[in-house]
Amino acid sequence: MKLSIIYKNAYEDDCIELIVNAHNIAISEKKFQINWLENDFSELLRHYINESELSLEKGITCKTEEKLLIETENQIKKFADKLPRIDFVYFKVWSKKRFEYFMEAKRLKEKDSKLKKAYIDGGMDRFISEKYPMGCMIGYLLEGKTNQTIIGINSLLEKDKRNAETLIFKQNKLIKTYYESNHSDIGTLKHLIFEFTNTSN
Repeated sequence: MKLSIIYKNAYEDDCIELIVNAHNIAISEKKFQINWLENDFSELLRHYINESELSLEKGITCKTEEKLLIETENQIKKFADKLPRIDFVYFKVWSKKRFEYFMEAKRLKEKDSKLKKAYIDGGMDRFISEKYPMGCMIGYLLEGKTNQTIIGINSLLEKDKRNAETLIFKQNKLIKTYYESNHSDIGTLKHLIFEFTNTSN
């Protein structure tokens, strides 16, 4: 395995640790409201990420709602207005190379099929189709239980005959609600489910 691949894997781990720590702080400080929109949660987590000692130590900066320019040729006037946006972009310069990592976040509720479908269509499928660069998915669970919500997401995938792409629970030292899905074109897609339930504001 080349050094750059080893470094990229370590960098991904750092980015995941940063956002998991930010979620832990958000739960501890309870400065959020359960009726917030997706971008509200993301902006709060971005704040905690960039304020952390770990982000300074690792030299990693996080930005939210960034436009993604994949193709630079044959663009026409106002092309920038139509560019896709992704919720989190992490970046760091090391050894004269820029490293980036991407995360797309969606709200989830155990009994809301529309949100689960949006998680698939507006999140997972954008990574799978490579409309988004490689990164991971984030789920903001606002109501219900994680395992039941994941069963609901998997049911939608199975309904579309995508049984091989269902989310599978995996052990992770940083977060207890961690899943992976496998896809023929991109390999493994990671899923971090952040529970904002059982918290009164």
